[in-house]
Amino acid sequence: MASDQIHPVFKTGNTAVITGAASGIGLAAAGTCARLGMNVVLADLAGERLDEAARSVASLSPRGDEAVAAIPTDVGRLDDIEVLAEDAEARFGKIHFVMNNAGIQPGSALFGPRENWERVFAVNLWGVIDGSRTFAPKMLAHGERAVIVNTGSKQGITTPPGDPAYNTAKSGVKVFTEALEHELRNAPGCAVSAHLLIPGFVFTSLTANGRSEKPAAAWTPEQTVDFMMASLARGDFYILCPDNDVPRALDEKRIFWAAHDIIENRPPLSRWHADYADRFKSFVDKD
Repeated sequence: MASDQIHPVFKTGNTAVITGAASGIGLAAAGTCARLGMNVVLADLAGERLDEAARSVASLSPRGDEAVAAIPTDVGRLDDIEVLAEDAEARFGKIHFVMNNAGIQPGSALFGPRENWERVFAVNLWGVIDGSRTFAPKMLAHGERAVIVNTGSKQGITTPPGDPAYNTAKSGVKVFTEALEHELRNAPGCAVSAHLLIPGFVFTSLTANGRSEKPAAAWTPEQTVDFMMASLARGDFYILCPDNDVPRALDEKRIFWAAHDIIENRPPLSRWHADYADRFKSFVDKD
């Protein structure tokens, strides 16, 4: 990765804390930070998968095991996040990069079991809120350049039908992260910034659905993290990732259409409404 594509927070000796780090985008981000000489804290549910991820990341670090820690964490529990922050500081000192990335997608139905909704909200939304509220004050207090990245989803913006709990939680992540960045940029002397990662189709354990090989349309987690790193270097807040099937221009049209449901007083989710499907297709096909 070229030096002009690296945000100054990603440097030797700085510390990264990444949730959902045992696989997928979180593991790829941990590996990138390790290669850059950072201290890396991997947070995920306890088990062999987390231990193996820590060993893998340590093998990428110039300082090996001494620069990597695995801290079992259920981000759906505030107590766990507070322990994560305390243990990370005790091990490495100041925290410079936090990626609230842990997420689950068990599926949901509007009138389905409440338990699904509660768990999705606990991990995907409260995990981000509590992670940001726990780490940001510590990052503000040390006064050094620092970055928070919260992992959202395009499903939290265009909200396609089919998984309302996931969409609602990820929509909340978007709104919360926007509010967080506004708060930070208006804090006197603040050197901390917040950013919203919006992945495209990424081949991870969350999206594999039993497949062992990456679909041609999907990006790898490493591609997504490389795109994130370049976006952070530019100072982007909205890190809107394409994939091998959906270019940015198509994402922009989908987001534009969704916003215009309100502006034009159309039915909600008109993109999937029988009376508007042809209009949407014509809109997308227009140059």
